[in-house]
Amino acid sequence: MINVTKPFLPDIEEYTEYLKGIWERNWLTNNGPLVNDLELKLKEYLDAKHLLYMNNGTIALQIAIKALELKGEIITTPFSFVATTSAIVWEGCEPVFADIDKQTFNIDPASIEQLITPKTSAILATHVFGNPCDIDAIQQIADKHKLKVIYDAAHCFGTKYKGKHVFNYGDVSTTSFHATKLYHTIEGGAVMTNDAELLKKMAYMRNFGFESFESFACVGINGKNSEFHAAMGLANLKHINDILRSRKEQVAIYDKELAELNVQRLKVQAGGEWNYSYYPVVFKSEELLLKSVEKLNDNWIYPRRYFYPSLSSVRYVKQYATPVSDDIAKRVLCLPMYHSLKAEDIAFIARILLRVQNNQ
Repeated sequence: MINVTKPFLPDIEEYTEYLKGIWERNWLTNNGPLVNDLELKLKEYLDAKHLLYMNNGTIALQIAIKALELKGEIITTPFSFVATTSAIVWEGCEPVFADIDKQTFNIDPASIEQLITPKTSAILATHVFGNPCDIDAIQQIADKHKLKVIYDAAHCFGTKYKGKHVFNYGDVSTTSFHATKLYHTIEGGAVMTNDAELLKKMAYMRNFGFESFESFACVGINGKNSEFHAAMGLANLKHINDILRSRKEQVAIYDKELAELNVQRLKVQAGGEWNYSYYPVVFKSEELLLKSVEKLNDNWIYPRRYFYPSLSSVRYVKQYATPVSDDIAKRVLCLPMYHSLKAEDIAFIARILLRVQNNQ
């Protein structure tokens, strides 16, 4: 069986070596030494000024919204995982959906400005499939209208924009370290910012607002992560360059094997360095996509319709006209990508897709 993804796992001995220390210290959670070590190593690898390790990427988004004290409307993308929209709604704000660029699949800066009202407080943009947004254009709009910028960079470990890791942009950048991600800590996430005071505020919020055992700096929640998750993160970080290299090679194989497949492929944003975290293809029609999925499933291959449906259609949000997102969402399919996927597996997937196309 070939799933759309499979978590990378280090040799079990690498992981259990960290577990020995956890058993010796009997310090399982609450900002333990492995969590601190992981934060330092991630900051170094990502060249990030400030970073906080969280229990997941959704909490990271919620804390970012809360720490920036956002109210009213937040302009966002309809082409993302549902957590992007849900975090906005959960924090009592209203998502306003701008349409996406038909080539990069990211929020279209040209559609943002026309949606700004006196109620608008921020832009929350997703770097979709690890492809950086048009960061300069978004920042220009934000500066002009005095808006905050949050980036949902859940897919972006290893992605750069103009030579810098994308996590260094925006007022806050959030990411996910969920097991499905290119780099993972089983469950996990992070917030990053260049603002030391904002980091301090988010650090309080991550730990119930505790200033000390007897005083509270602010309202907080439990956004902490455990030593066991940090151990997996430390073990996996040693392999990240090999993981990134492997993904790039797999994309090259897909490109070669699917050269005759009549689909649209992702266009990397100018100035961006892609991390090859997904392999999305956009079919000519939803009908052809569904036939392709059926044939793949018949052969125990399970791609995923990332991202379907377009989030502007979910029940608990106001409806907006996002024709590009609606169209792409119906026709896009992410093909299997993971560290141990073999070239012959990719060739097999390609043969099935080409057979479906040629039998039309």
